[in-house]
Amino acid sequence: MAGPTGTQGLIDKVAWLRVEDGRILSTRSHGKDVYYLPGGKREPGESDVQTLVREVAEELTVTIMPETVTPAGTFEAQAHGQPAGVRVRMSCYTGDYVGALAPSSEIAELAWLTYADRERVSPVDQLIFDELHAAGELQ
Repeated sequence: MAGPTGTQGLIDKVAWLRVEDGRILSTRSHGKDVYYLPGGKREPGESDVQTLVREVAEELTVTIMPETVTPAGTFEAQAHGQPAGVRVRMSCYTGDYVGALAPSSEIAELAWLTYADRERVSPVDQLIFDELHAAGELQ
């Protein structure tokens, strides 16, 4: 059986980093006990920006403005809830949006988290929290 994205042992995802007032936007899916940054896996032929726009629209009912999207780093760690050795690589982007944020689709809840919430997010998100905190962006 092939790996999660066709590459054995690596889940390749795109994520939206939205930080406001020292807090980062995170989501929790139905039936999950940890928070994740909004985003998801690419569909065949999609660019990172197209994936970001589609996933955020599906999860949070807002539209990312493609012309404002800026790369914010790539992070890799053990994938939460997956067997040991299965890693996730997150290509992260910032970007402005239009619309009102609201949980949709598989999302049960959205939350604005601080560094104190670090233990409530997936391992790869913990790396992102560490970097944002060290840069003074996450309180």
